[in-house]
Amino acid sequence: MAEKQAGPYPIAHLHHAVQLEIAAILHDDMTNAEKVSLRDGRLVQQSGAEREYLFSCKGWKSAFGSKDLLIRTSRSRGPWERAEAARLPDGKIRVTTEADLGAAPANAQLVEDDTAGLVALTERLEQPGGGTPAMNLTAAGWLVGQGKPKIGRCTDTERFVPGYRDRQLNTRQRRAVEQALGSELTFIWGPPGTGKTEVVASIVEGCYRQDLRVLFLAPTHVAVDQALLRMCDLLAREPEFESGLVQRAGDIAVASLAEKYGEQIDRSRIADRLAGDLDAEIARVTTELAAVRDGIARHEEAARATSERHELGRRLAAAGRSVLDAEAGVNAAAGQIAWVQEQMARIGIPSGMFAQRKQAKLDALDNELYHHRYAWETCSQRLGVARTDHQRCETELAAIDSALPGILARVQGLAPVARLREDAGLLQQRLDDLQKERQKIADTVRSRCRVLGTTVSKAVQTRRLLDETDVVVIDEAGMVNLPSAWYTAGLARKRVVLAGDFRQLPAVTRGSNNRKARARDTEHSRLWMDRDACPRRRARRSAGRRPRRRLQDGRAQRAVPHAPSYLHRGERGRLSGRTAADRPAGGDAAAALTSDRRHIGAHRHFQPGPGPGEKERPHHQRRP
Repeated sequence: MAEKQAGPYPIAHLHHAVQLEIAAILHDDMTNAEKVSLRDGRLVQQSGAEREYLFSCKGWKSAFGSKDLLIRTSRSRGPWERAEAARLPDGKIRVTTEADLGAAPANAQLVEDDTAGLVALTERLEQPGGGTPAMNLTAAGWLVGQGKPKIGRCTDTERFVPGYRDRQLNTRQRRAVEQALGSELTFIWGPPGTGKTEVVASIVEGCYRQDLRVLFLAPTHVAVDQALLRMCDLLAREPEFESGLVQRAGDIAVASLAEKYGEQIDRSRIADRLAGDLDAEIARVTTELAAVRDGIARHEEAARATSERHELGRRLAAAGRSVLDAEAGVNAAAGQIAWVQEQMARIGIPSGMFAQRKQAKLDALDNELYHHRYAWETCSQRLGVARTDHQRCETELAAIDSALPGILARVQGLAPVARLREDAGLLQQRLDDLQKERQKIADTVRSRCRVLGTTVSKAVQTRRLLDETDVVVIDEAGMVNLPSAWYTAGLARKRVVLAGDFRQLPAVTRGSNNRKARARDTEHSRLWMDRDACPRRRARRSAGRRPRRRLQDGRAQRAVPHAPSYLHRGERGRLSGRTAADRPAGGDAAAALTSDRRHIGAHRHFQPGPGPGEKERPHHQRRP
């Protein structure tokens, strides 16, 4: 039976693959991850499923205070669970989580949550047609063999790429540029040193001059910045360049880009130039709000300490009463024991005429003695426990009595906590209003952008990067997992370009190596998470073997290609890649860049396999 799918194909498969990846991360031991160790925890309060804990910590990392985190007890082998953590003024770590760590977890660990981007991706996949921005499912479908993207060639490239004839591009590089500017879908393969960055930058420049808005993506910050540096060189003389024609979303990792063009492309810097006074007011209100919240935190700390002092006093009094009660029980039992022993001594050894009667009395007294001794032992045990509890309460009370004056001194001179909470609410409202005004400036900055560079992860997690995206260019696409590539390709209204060396390392994933997962789930991860969007690599991986599990749905069979159905328009049967030995003399490494139709845009990849009951057609009879 075909798998029931939610939404257009292949959303259900991609969504399940991402969920499996999240599960694999949450079940990972995080052996090499940076961790923060917590100790001496206690449950402070619980509201519904959410729990709040306080921990001690010697090695707190301030960066963790602003990150999405995961937590579990140190000896646990169960899944990690999401948490938020913050360091309080007294040095304690407050952790908010739905994880049940127990009433007094001795030790726990925090790690950074690597699932945040994947969670965002699942949300995007759950609403592909109704999100903001809405996805172009046609463009996304091109990456899994759906539809027939237009394949063409730009015949007046000089019009869109000034000085094109004089650029140092070889034949294959020019073919890549021309085909990308005239097609809806283009794949470009280029190993390191083949001039791929120059080709991609020329394509982006040409798209801009075709009056298209371009979203340029890569898996890493460095890859984004290196390509963006060349794009800025090509577009720096444009009149709108100074006001944000090219922009970078996210932190700039390459120093040369930051030094040369940071002022022109950094969105925050562009906005800063437009909002100096507004930012000063935001900073003032933010500082004031932080001070008010610090006062609230001090009040809460004092309230907790006072409450603990009261509770310890109550426990100490109760422990004292328990000691007195136990001592009274011990003394009463001892008195009864002495009285019974005295009665038994008076009777003595039974003899004479009334020996039998005396023996009966002795037996009764002996039984009574047994019960009194049992009562004495029980009360003695209670007395020991009560004295231990009393001593512990005295120690804890002495400690809190020592710390309490300092804690209370920290709230001296502060406004009442109710007033501070009211002030915090007003300041937060003021800050929200200011940030809305600031956002309007951010909207203005975004509207000026024609070329935006950012990471694939940022594109997945951000609701709105550009007002409209006409072209999506994904560089180093071989390192991008299929769900992310499918989603980001769907952001394009008109054109998708994927470039990279698809023979290098693929995306880093964990689902297919999750030993705790079922075999069919790891196979699903290999099919739908591990693969990139390049049809050439998929064909190589599947050549000469049938997939372990063929999906019976006719559409699903497109996602399980085999070598004979991997066809291309144009030249067939000819190897198009040039090896290092084929490169021209004189160090022209760029000659190895392949723009042949076998690698660029004209792919007829993901041809449907034979349906149930059909025979596979011979290679020469298949559609080109």
